[in-house]
Formats: sequence, structure tokens, C-alpha cells
Amino acid sequence: MSVEQASIEDLGRELGERIARTTEYERFEEAREAVQRDEEVQAKIDEFEQLRAEFMQARETGQATNSGLQKVQAAQDELHSMPTMREFLDAQDELTDTLETVNEAISEPLAVDFGGEAGSCCQD
Repeated sequence: MSVEQASIEDLGRELGERIARTTEYERFEEAREAVQRDEEVQAKIDEFEQLRAEFMQARETGQATNSGLQKVQAAQDELHSMPTMREFLDAQDELTDTLETVNEAISEPLAVDFGGEAGSCCQD
């Protein structure tokens, strides 16, 4: 590995460490841990995941119905309305916005949106 490459990787690690110290990341981690500890939220997540899996299976076999989709959507709405989950989703959105801003700052001098295009094989 070249000295230049090592320096770039060091900068990347430093950036990651600094992001981990932001209020947005700390809020996200606290909210994520709260979701993991909340038994009621965990039960709703399990219920939602089960309904979603059943609907996806029905869709694959051509047996999906609007009623099934509405059940999944209602379970998701109920889950997202729970205060602990709402806080997590808000924190996640805020962190995503921060990371998108960082991506733009990195991509700007390179004239490439690495977060949006580099993983794609074909761009029109």
C-alpha cells in the first residue's frame, strides 16, 4: 500500500470517528438502543415483519390482495406511530441527511457522486 493510499484511509477513519461523535449520530445510537430495549416496539416489529413476509410470499405466488397490502401498511403505520420508533426514525432521517451532506462534500471535487453512481454498472 502506498503512503498516499494509507493517508487517504487514515483520513477516512478520522472522518468516521468524527461522524460518530456528532449529535446526529449519538441521537441515532440512543434511539436505536431504545428501540432494542422496548419490548412493545419489538413485538410490533415482529408482527409487522410477519405480515410483510406473508404478503411478499402471497405476491410471489400471485395471491396478494389489496386487503393484505392494507394490513401491512396499517401495521407499519402503527409501528411508526409508537413514540420510541418515531424518535428512531426521526434520528435516522437526521443522520441520513448529515451523511448525504458529507457525501456531497467528498464527491464535489471529484465530479462523481460515489454514493449514488459508483456502485452502478450502467448509467444512461
